[in-house]
Amino acid sequence: MFGSAESEDLKIFRDSARRFFERECVPHVERWEREGIVDREIWNKAGAAGLLCAMIPDEYGGAGGTFAHEKVLIEEQVRAGVGGWGNAVHSGIVAPYLLRYGSEEQKKKWLPKLASGELVAAIAMTEPGTGSDLQSVKMTAKLAGNQYVINGQKTFITNGQHAGLVCVVAKTDPKEGAKGVSLIMVEANEVEGYRRGRNLEKIGHHAQDTSELFFDDVRVPTANLLGDREGLGFIQLMQQLPQERLVIAIQAVAAMERAVEITVAYTKDRKAFGKRLLDFQNTRFKLAECKTEATVARSFVEHCTELLLQNKLDVQTAAMAKWWTTQKQCEVADECLQLFGGYGYMKEYPISRMWTDSRVQKIYGGTNEIMKELIGRSL
Repeated sequence: MFGSAESEDLKIFRDSARRFFERECVPHVERWEREGIVDREIWNKAGAAGLLCAMIPDEYGGAGGTFAHEKVLIEEQVRAGVGGWGNAVHSGIVAPYLLRYGSEEQKKKWLPKLASGELVAAIAMTEPGTGSDLQSVKMTAKLAGNQYVINGQKTFITNGQHAGLVCVVAKTDPKEGAKGVSLIMVEANEVEGYRRGRNLEKIGHHAQDTSELFFDDVRVPTANLLGDREGLGFIQLMQQLPQERLVIAIQAVAAMERAVEITVAYTKDRKAFGKRLLDFQNTRFKLAECKTEATVARSFVEHCTELLLQNKLDVQTAAMAKWWTTQKQCEVADECLQLFGGYGYMKEYPISRMWTDSRVQKIYGGTNEIMKELIGRSL
């Protein structure tokens, strides 16, 4: 299913991405999983290969592509079984925030460094007491002359250990609720009072440096505010979240397709009671169901991608894509693991990692319950 009906440009980009993951990432995946973090140099190598900030214009150091290029990269990363590299956040979320809302000075300052891998980006939304309810964040950014003084704590932050540039969701006016939320860029390695906490231990995505971040009187220039005034953060988040949720849906579909692919291969090779597992009707029926669900999900995600490229992807449709594909991802991973039998529960088999990695998809980017609520409000 990967790469169907693509332009020649996208096919070339896909081939380049595939070779990069096979050469630079796959040999290290097991070690990254054990160590809980990918090598920092992989960001620089990806930048040199032209794989970072694929949809950022070349005038800012990017590849000058579209979201379709970013989608190809996400798919090839999943296909290669490289779960720990947080480029979907770096290139697919933070860079677009800068491109859309940043000043010309901000774009010229930071986007080339993101594209080269000199800087790794993160977005700091979630707090210990605040998940999907972003308007209730407690982190404050108080004005002090020509600086903001930032205080608070964030958690579950992807790329937290490597990040040198963090897009922080904070309250510039705590009395105003959603209208008091702003986005402020923090150069993590250039400020005092910024601390990286634990690289959190998770049940899946073990190679991903998901971290706590602490801000104790962190001072940044007011020029680091995204947008031309305070209080635009919640609107900016709502405008960009459909794309973030589509990124998650793309990951889900690619994972479903890979799960079916490796399970078909296993059941063709594995024998029980004198015949291949695939020769049992139950095996064929289960895989037929999984293949159908992956194909339907692929069709919907391709449709959503077309809508996004035309600036027509709305909140409700993105929510449908996010909740349904991630739910099906979990179901397909579980069905496929079952067909591996006891081997499916062994860490050495990729399906076990796909099973544990799938679970968080229903949580981040807004829980699936929140997705249904967003859809329900439009009925």
